[in-house]
Amino acid sequence: MPEVVTVKGLKKNFKDLEVIKGLDFTLTKGKCIALLGANGAGKTTTLQMLSGLMMPTSGSIVFDGLEKGADFRKWIGYLPQHPVFYEWMTGREFLEYAGKLAGLPKSESKERTLELLEMVGIAEAKNRRVGKYSGGMKQRLGIAQAIIHKPRLVMLDEPVSALDPFGRREVLELLDMLKKETTILFSTHILNDAEEVCDEILFLHNGEIIESGTMEELREKHQQAKIELVFRGKADEFAQEFSSLALSVSVEGNIISIVSDDVERTKEAVLKEVIEKNLPLIKFEISRTSLEDVFMKVVQK
Repeated sequence: MPEVVTVKGLKKNFKDLEVIKGLDFTLTKGKCIALLGANGAGKTTTLQMLSGLMMPTSGSIVFDGLEKGADFRKWIGYLPQHPVFYEWMTGREFLEYAGKLAGLPKSESKERTLELLEMVGIAEAKNRRVGKYSGGMKQRLGIAQAIIHKPRLVMLDEPVSALDPFGRREVLELLDMLKKETTILFSTHILNDAEEVCDEILFLHNGEIIESGTMEELREKHQQAKIELVFRGKADEFAQEFSSLALSVSVEGNIISIVSDDVERTKEAVLKEVIEKNLPLIKFEISRTSLEDVFMKVVQK
């Protein structure tokens, strides 16, 4: 797949504090990529440099087909974490205005506005003032303004973190649809969102990319299985029986969680122990490595 943008040695200092510490990554055409990290990891600073809103201290951002150092702003769309709208405008007026700011001719801006209002699912509210929109509708409108000029790369900073469950679901479904049209990079600290819609993950921790790849690659590299045992009554008295069988054993109430990198061997040993000791097991479940599990593992290295 062709690369949309290549980032090399990207750094950002604020006085003597190095916030971004030499990022190297590429973004691939037609993919949805999550920039994943805890609050304070440097996600917003990274996006602001990629969008041209902040100059890097050093390093390069090169778009495919453009010379190094060329103005790449026309190739990108950007939605900040806290977008501001002219709430007295209607949704249609706001998008047409955004199109003109992006350099579209008046007729093209109007045509593209109607197309996007349909695409993001707020066409019925096009003549309603933006101040009357719900949080989810505003985020949809914000995404529409970010793609009105058909950019090669759309960047969204924490697009669902402030939304209720319904608004969050709406925006995630929209992102899943939009990656057919453009490359999407969005930052989030909500791991489930990244796992649901993203093709690739960039783990950012303390200003550094500590891991990257597709979900399949990351799971294969850091694969661990979690076996959950639910007992009748408190489980702490049984935990010792399993302590030598796996990488870690934890107890919470009547549940024992066992983490293993050899699930078949551990499963057989656990079930043998349960049968031989006649333990009061009422549920046995094996779950695959989640994105949260991978994130915690790579952060703790």
